[in-house]
Amino acid sequence: MGLYSELPSDLQEFDVIIAGGGTAGCIVAARLAEADPNLSILVIEGGPNNVGEPTMAYPAFWISQLLPTSKFTLFYKGAPSKFLDGRSPIIPAGGALGGGSSINLMNYSRGMRTDYDDWETAGWSANDLLPYMKKLETYHGPDAKGVHGHDGPIHVSSGTFRSESFTSDLLNAYSEVGWPEVEDLNSLDTVNRSMSAMRYVSPDGRRQDTASAYLHPKLEDGKHPNLHVVVESLIERILFDDNKKASGVIYMPKSANNSNPAPRTVVARKMVVLSCGALGSPLVLERSGIGNPEVVKRGSAGLVAELPGVGDNYDDHHLMIYAYKSSLKPEETLDAFLFGRSKPEDMILQKDKRLGWNTIDVQAKVRPSDAEVASLGPQFQKAWDKEFKLKPDKPLLLMSTTTCFPGDPTGQPAGQYFGMVGFSVYPFSRGHIHISGPSATDIPDFDAGFLSDADGLDIKEHLWMYKRQRDIIRRMKLFRGEVASWHPQFPAGSKAACIEIDRALREDEVEVEYSDEDDAAILQWIRDHLETAWHSMGTCKMAPREKNGVVDPTLSVYGVQGLKVADMSIAPGNVAANTNNTALTIGEKAADIFIKELGLSGK
Repeated sequence: MGLYSELPSDLQEFDVIIAGGGTAGCIVAARLAEADPNLSILVIEGGPNNVGEPTMAYPAFWISQLLPTSKFTLFYKGAPSKFLDGRSPIIPAGGALGGGSSINLMNYSRGMRTDYDDWETAGWSANDLLPYMKKLETYHGPDAKGVHGHDGPIHVSSGTFRSESFTSDLLNAYSEVGWPEVEDLNSLDTVNRSMSAMRYVSPDGRRQDTASAYLHPKLEDGKHPNLHVVVESLIERILFDDNKKASGVIYMPKSANNSNPAPRTVVARKMVVLSCGALGSPLVLERSGIGNPEVVKRGSAGLVAELPGVGDNYDDHHLMIYAYKSSLKPEETLDAFLFGRSKPEDMILQKDKRLGWNTIDVQAKVRPSDAEVASLGPQFQKAWDKEFKLKPDKPLLLMSTTTCFPGDPTGQPAGQYFGMVGFSVYPFSRGHIHISGPSATDIPDFDAGFLSDADGLDIKEHLWMYKRQRDIIRRMKLFRGEVASWHPQFPAGSKAACIEIDRALREDEVEVEYSDEDDAAILQWIRDHLETAWHSMGTCKMAPREKNGVVDPTLSVYGVQGLKVADMSIAPGNVAANTNNTALTIGEKAADIFIKELGLSGK
């Protein structure tokens, strides 16, 4: 099997080098190998292999990758922000083979038709991309509209467990407020509806990451001897010949036998594909001499191509989480595991059916009413009229839940909890990420830009969301109060104060009255607690060069030859979804483009 922690010395030249073994990179490598087993391919991944790691394989242990001790997650620290009351946001990214698909929460969620059509890029409309969305998946759910795939590498199912009482209770609550259950929220056109969530989990309860679904089968089948993968090897920069054609990659091996390894150079005869993610790919380009000349000066390569858009346009989803108490039974949540009452090894030994559960049971895509839009002020009304009013398939927020305590439970009393997660899907704020020096280990110049839009629109979305999600949750029969430490600190005597209760609320007790002082408390709480949704994108966007684009519709980097980018950094606009599906789709589409350019047969 051609998987190494240190590349053998006799392997020095390859037809294609894929710099980064993330979600899209693994797909590209596997599809190229499938198209021509004689094509020599090298994948260089900075993180470790993902095989044999139970915290990845079993969906129930997703919380492990949120911990700062995770060896499979990269944590980027943003600059302190006045919009976050001086906080420095921490942005996690995939740090293992398979990238984000190896560590994410596995929620199956597709973007909207409008999202991809608004990219305004030939070959990348929703109709263009739907065949790739279908190609990548085996969908184990109803497909009345025929928009899903049924024989792809990635299984999409309900996994092995769902808290049925929680699911039905929450779906009923959504229906009460006008967002009823629908069979398929991921048809590209459905909004203002809720659904029983599907997951990137196989029917037998295993995570569906691209390393396991695409790459490892090719490495292990004995039919692809020219496919090679080296892990724990950090990309330094891309090399170019005199004609500005990408000719190779310099990387830093991480051999266990050498605490101070020298950089190594590998040669690419035909193509280099950069796939280090929205936080990694722009830094590699800048260290390679591609980007804003003033930024490139911080590196050592010299200017190869002037592309001011590299590292700009950083986009994400802005996320808030709220915790609640419930009357669920211990076997209906994962709190026993989180609170240390159940040991992972015992769950595995006992074949606990909750191992195949990511705890996300319900999701919704929602828009405010006309009256709610108006209540957020004239600036928000103006933005709504421009961006949303004439696009009824475009939600403002996505909501999902965790049927367990939604974070570190330290200090919380034993019990059964759940969390409501909401994120704005089209933030107006933007940030940037750039190199600060020549080395891959230099801390980047990174500003996530959260809540920094000039008119304060992003924070108003979350003001609306807080009130709406709380109204929904208080309608649930199993609601037993808010976890006060995970909610705004309302002033003394406020009618919006958090409660504890030993029964379901009566109908006349559900609605909460908020004063101006309460709104101020909510806004302060948002600034103090808003965080990333792990959905970084846009830093090497696909757009015309004169519009600060970095790649063209064939994913070729402007100003050089033989260099492609294939990851979420190329997304020119946001998507109303968890971004894994878009990353998978980019991987499939990119592979098809490269196969044709290389003159391979493809499938």
